[in-house]
Amino acid sequence: MTLDGSRSAELAFAVEPSDGVAVQEKPMVLDCLLKGTQPITISWRKNGILIPESEHVSVLANGSLHVSHFRIAGADSSSDEGEYDCMAQNRFGSLVSRKAKVQAAIMSDFHVLPENTVMEEGGVARFQCQVHGLPEPVITWEKNQVPVDTDNFRYTLLPTGVLQITGLRTEDAGLYRCVATNLASVKFSPEAKLTISGSHSHGYKDPMILVGPENLTRTVHQTAVLECMATGNPRPIVSWSRLDGRPIGVEGIQVLGTGNLMISDLTVQHSGIYVCAANKPGSRVRRTAQGRLVVQAPAEFVQHPQSISRPLGTTAIFTCLAQGEPPPQLTWLKNGQILETSDHMKLKNNNSTLTIYGISQADEAIYQCIAENSAGSTQASARLTVLWTEGLPDPPQNVRALTISATVIRVSWKEPQQNTKDIIGYVLHIRKTADPVEMEFQEAVSKSTFQHLLTDLEPSTNYSFYMKAYTSRGASKASETAMESTLGEVPAMPALNIKVLNSTAIQAEWKTSIKLGQHEGFKLYYRKVHAAHFTGPLLLPSNVTSYNITQLDSTVAYEVKLLAYNQHGDGNATVRFFSLKDAVERMVLSPPCDCLKNEQSNKTSTTGIIIGIHIGVTCIIFCVLFLMFGYRGRLLMCKTMPDQLSTPQVPRAQWNSSSLALNGAGHGDQELETSRKQLDMNELERLFPASPAQDPQHAGHVVNPVQSATHNETQITVLTLDEFSLTEEQSVPSEDAVLELHTGPQQEASQDDTQHSPIREGYVASL
Repeated sequence: MTLDGSRSAELAFAVEPSDGVAVQEKPMVLDCLLKGTQPITISWRKNGILIPESEHVSVLANGSLHVSHFRIAGADSSSDEGEYDCMAQNRFGSLVSRKAKVQAAIMSDFHVLPENTVMEEGGVARFQCQVHGLPEPVITWEKNQVPVDTDNFRYTLLPTGVLQITGLRTEDAGLYRCVATNLASVKFSPEAKLTISGSHSHGYKDPMILVGPENLTRTVHQTAVLECMATGNPRPIVSWSRLDGRPIGVEGIQVLGTGNLMISDLTVQHSGIYVCAANKPGSRVRRTAQGRLVVQAPAEFVQHPQSISRPLGTTAIFTCLAQGEPPPQLTWLKNGQILETSDHMKLKNNNSTLTIYGISQADEAIYQCIAENSAGSTQASARLTVLWTEGLPDPPQNVRALTISATVIRVSWKEPQQNTKDIIGYVLHIRKTADPVEMEFQEAVSKSTFQHLLTDLEPSTNYSFYMKAYTSRGASKASETAMESTLGEVPAMPALNIKVLNSTAIQAEWKTSIKLGQHEGFKLYYRKVHAAHFTGPLLLPSNVTSYNITQLDSTVAYEVKLLAYNQHGDGNATVRFFSLKDAVERMVLSPPCDCLKNEQSNKTSTTGIIIGIHIGVTCIIFCVLFLMFGYRGRLLMCKTMPDQLSTPQVPRAQWNSSSLALNGAGHGDQELETSRKQLDMNELERLFPASPAQDPQHAGHVVNPVQSATHNETQITVLTLDEFSLTEEQSVPSEDAVLELHTGPQQEASQDDTQHSPIREGYVASL
């Protein structure tokens, strides 16, 4: 059908067909309204197949589909149930509407029926019936064939087909049945008898949940009822919570009866596990039951694709983002047909992005994004307009590519045939053949140049090339594509060293490394300098790193050449020159060392040095020990003095004279033994003074170390004056400091007459 008129510049749906339920043998209409540039042609498809017009099915003047009498599957007729979509087309392209699912109104037999129940007075009773149908049947209840009183708070009717009666009384007894109603029919269930037996028991009963919530799946904006029926004595308190700890909220929440939870206008956030708890009043005794609620959301667009205009040869990108629960799948159409992807058209990011490379005139169309999940589908469209300017140049001609080396290709072309005067330059498009189109890169070329050298390419790689000519108004169409491969890369130059072995032999040495590249082996050549031809090649494996050349003439110079090779050819050679004559003369003048002998000599010298160090350190240690303990040992060699000695300390001014006295200077031979004994005692008194207590009022005075009446003997060591001398260091402590060092508590000195005194600071004893 064709619509006339003028509305929009493009094409879009004003009203799309929606899901519906049709009644058998009744007429059905599916709406489809378009806006856009006329004329617009509208057609309908069922399950993807075009519907021909007939007496049974026709397209109305506004584009809607009319079915005269809806049919369901039978022995002699086909069914009108299925998925319908509306197709529209004008000069800009084609559109396809969302899919509308049409089902026949039906109602099945009851698959859950109410059952006879005997309950005691004051208890609870529950009846249930279930039936499938389209649309969803509405279930009501009758008692003794009279609708139950829904105003009675003890009667609770749930949309799921459940009747709950609490606080049972004698008048509640009777026959109960449910009534299911929808467009297809009305059905009555068999009756069930409720019997009330005796009075209510007053004994304690633990709380118990008779019926807990079921797992439910609903769509947004629908209503969910989670049933929870509990009993016990005293009557338990029913509460609800979410297993994940999130609050249930209050908006759209309602409690039906004594504990059923109803959530209206569902959203995806209502999905979760709900816990029903029956609590004994005044205690922590409780019973729980739980059920899962899944809320689905039909697909809806977060970002619609936008119509765009692009010059010929450029790139167009459409973006389509949708959300829903479960997450929707995205499908793209071009003018109503499933889009076929290629190197020219790519879908990325889970089909949310459509990219069209190198736009041509054939790409001008209406593109649609279809978002669909189990809860529903939706569509959005956008149009691509290809800009074309009259007078643009033709594509460049005869594009050719020629391999120069492993990394260089030369591309050449000829000038376009028409409209060349406005050309401002060319653009060369380069891409590895194995790469996707989006990996393409370009290089600009002057308008006066008809060849371009591409460098830094990868060896053994296939490339594709095409050209475009550009003017200030736009680009030409793309030229034909040329393809060419780079050569394989040969190995690099090896590092070569020559070592003379003797007057007739040399050794060629080299190293393998990553810089050398892939190689299969080496070729070695040698010749006399100025000789016409090389000897070789000597083919050597890739793991060989040296070769000896023998039987050479020592009177002439030689040239050695080494190169690495692989399947792509020979690499550059490394050349070395050498003369055996000069090398032999150097060897005679500087004979080679006896390395073994030198090594042994070095080892012997090193060992001697180590032993010498150890001996020296040992000697130093013994000397220190001797100095530390020598005097102490002599002090232990004591003799008894007949009289108490009290020798004043030698003043600082008499140190030198005392030193002379100790060395035997300034004394006569007479009374030598007596004076020598007295000097020994004086010197020992000066060198090793006691530590008398210091009177604060007489600071700086030395107290006689032998003043205690209880000690009539003093143990001393007699040193031979000829063997003892005392020398003063350059840095002599002050007199006060010396006194301080030599003063101390008298009590300690008197307690131990044999206590050893430390050698005085600032002096060195020499034996």
